[in-house]
Amino acid sequence: MPSFEPNAVIRGFQLTVVGTVRALKNPDLFKHEHFRQAAIAVAVGIVIQLIVQIPIIGLKFVLYILSWIIDLESATWDDDLLSGLEFLSKSVLQVPFVLMALMGHLTPTLDEIFMQSIHWVDSTYIQKHKSEDPNTLRAMYYPNLQLFPTKGGPRQSRPKMEVLMAFANRYGKKLALGLGVYFLSMFPLIGRFVMPAASFYTFKSNVGTGPAAAIFGAGLILPKSYIIQFLHTYYASRSLMRELLDPYFRRIKFTPEQKIRWFRDREGVLFGFAFAFTVVLKTPFIGVLMYGIAEASTAYLVTKITDPPPSPTDSEGFAESQVTWKNKHDFLRLSLDNLDKLNVAIEDQTPSTDGKKFS
Repeated sequence: MPSFEPNAVIRGFQLTVVGTVRALKNPDLFKHEHFRQAAIAVAVGIVIQLIVQIPIIGLKFVLYILSWIIDLESATWDDDLLSGLEFLSKSVLQVPFVLMALMGHLTPTLDEIFMQSIHWVDSTYIQKHKSEDPNTLRAMYYPNLQLFPTKGGPRQSRPKMEVLMAFANRYGKKLALGLGVYFLSMFPLIGRFVMPAASFYTFKSNVGTGPAAAIFGAGLILPKSYIIQFLHTYYASRSLMRELLDPYFRRIKFTPEQKIRWFRDREGVLFGFAFAFTVVLKTPFIGVLMYGIAEASTAYLVTKITDPPPSPTDSEGFAESQVTWKNKHDFLRLSLDNLDKLNVAIEDQTPSTDGKKFS
């Protein structure tokens, strides 16, 4: 089954809605430090917005003066310049979102939201199935997951400057790549092919050559701004999903190669889940307040696409057993009101490599 099929993406959207509704029912969610940090991020974002808008407003004023001297009605360079600056402005105005991701590496707040939400999901599951035989229910996630030490997380004493430099390096590479593609698209002759080619390269390995070629063709017809927004949202969704899943991967020790396979096998569901939150998080000021809710919803997502972890002492081979999403076919066929059903049915079907059950 292709990991990026439409059914998987749609199920990811559905998990966003269900996960958010369940997270908002948690009475302890809004007690966390996250919302104070989000308010700080909003304030910093407003300041940065004002700083960025000053040169843009100044340039618009200069162009207005120049329009008295030269004819700008028939020129296009001024429109291209302003649209380029607006694109950079919108990218820079995502700074509050970037700050929230950075805070996840510097402080334990988002990690605590994830773990507290895992506990809430377990409690909700027990309450929902309280009339059933306890022996038929799935194992809990929180009791064993909270025993795993975090790996490179905010609870460890990593120098903050080291964390900042590592984060800036990753973010800088992504920003440079995006800006590079954008500026190449402004070149004469080859410019109109840059964005469609980038779309084809991005999606060929995920959706296949045929659909990627269709996206390439659409890129030649649609306005460049549509393709830019499409690619930016896609890459932003992938980055967001990795940040939201960071508390899980800090505990469960995957090798880089295992993690790549883990993401690839679930890519459609992860994209659908993250895409909805990416759109919401782009909303000025309100978006960063939703970051903690997105983290809480990710706890629900984890319980649907992974097995409950064993204790740390029995975890050898567990990461490799999770690389392939064993119940993907069945889960994608479940109705929306039966998303918990598979957790009951799968328990006796997924033994680990050493004979212990990882379900």
